[in-house]
Amino acid sequence: VQLVESGGGLVQRGGSLRLSCVASGGRLEKWNMAWFRQTPGQDREFVAAINWNAHDTHYEDSVKGRFAISRENRINTVYLRMNHLDVHDSAVYYCAAGEHWGGGVTPTTSYQHWGRGTLVTVSS
Repeated sequence: VQLVESGGGLVQRGGSLRLSCVASGGRLEKWNMAWFRQTPGQDREFVAAINWNAHDTHYEDSVKGRFAISRENRINTVYLRMNHLDVHDSAVYYCAAGEHWGGGVTPTTSYQHWGRGTLVTVSS
């Protein structure tokens, strides 16, 4: 499956963005999906995840209550709604697809397919 992210950009502190991830080459409902983010020189960091039928979601502590992950399997799309953005949220955001969470929700190794990322910059 191929993943393409969009929706990143420049936003002021306190603002909102919605990222989208469109999958092609396979049915999205087969996959657990996640968003990660990465800043220069840092490891890729887990942000949020959603299971194949959207009955189970997980969030990194710093984004709980501000970010919301959702999915629309019929159009092969996953979203990340980001509210109350702060400068520390600035990063390249990546969409990822994984077959199962047997190894845990947050490790990058739980996901076999990755997009190329979309840049989010939050200005102060």
